[in-house]
Amino acid sequence: MKAARLVGPRRFEFEDVPMPSLKDGEVLVKMEYLSVCGSDLRMYDRVFPEEEYPLRLGAPCHECAGIVEESRDERFRPGQRVIALQAGGLFEYAAVPGGRIVPVPDAGDPAMWVLCQPVGTVLYATQQIGTVLGKRAVVLGQGPIGLSFTDFLARGGARQVIAVDLLDYRLSMAAKLGATHTLNPRNVNVQEAVAEITGGALADVAVEACGRPETCQQVFDVIRQEGTAIIFGIAHDEDVFPFDWTAMTNKLPRMIVTNSARSGNMPEDVAATVDLVSQGRLTVSHLLTHRMSWQDVGKAYETYSNKLDNSLKVVMSV
Repeated sequence: MKAARLVGPRRFEFEDVPMPSLKDGEVLVKMEYLSVCGSDLRMYDRVFPEEEYPLRLGAPCHECAGIVEESRDERFRPGQRVIALQAGGLFEYAAVPGGRIVPVPDAGDPAMWVLCQPVGTVLYATQQIGTVLGKRAVVLGQGPIGLSFTDFLARGGARQVIAVDLLDYRLSMAAKLGATHTLNPRNVNVQEAVAEITGGALADVAVEACGRPETCQQVFDVIRQEGTAIIFGIAHDEDVFPFDWTAMTNKLPRMIVTNSARSGNMPEDVAATVDLVSQGRLTVSHLLTHRMSWQDVGKAYETYSNKLDNSLKVVMSV
């Protein structure tokens, strides 16, 4: 079977590798759709020492959906469509523990189901906030994750949902999803604008959704005293950067760092997202802007990394 991996900075190659052997409790999944995630760029965009290449097979990719080819877990049957919560998904086939498999309906566009994985992580994070009914919220970053936060906060009855991003096409999507205000930092001072919009109250909840140094700082500029700061984004270009500690502590914030993958709740939250989508109570179709073959994996990652052609999610067919 074929597998891909990074063999140099921003350069993928395919290899022939053996089919995985299946153990008890595992499911053999034939991959059908793979999606690029912002956290993948931690490997794709960064330049590692030459001796670290090639990177491990199948990486970077973890948003995967496919069809059960063989099962040694009685909960799943051959031919069943599933989401595979697989670290390293650039394979034609993968042996996945049954506990990391989420069934999806046979009906509908199968490419859409893979998007329930990233949206499920936001579902988990939003649950950690508690009720937002009647509250003011700011979401810093309107990529696929930030847009999902905007969507859930608006659905949850937030009084004001202020979306912030450098790209106007993403702000336009945020408005369609229920953002009451949109701010582009190229054009306005975000802290001053949030103060004006909220009548000086600032935000009850501020979400950092992109992992950039400036937004990690900005989250504390826009929340009120004793407001809630949601730290979701994963550091992109660098893991360590300067931080204004006093600006944070002066706000006495309630800080929640969320990561459903580390919490152990990801299968449950992804399954809940699948249910909401299948019931017609939640949509993810607006996130899917580009479809490609995984043979064009390099183009897919370049499109996502450079935000080309008004891209949000890029889904590859295997």
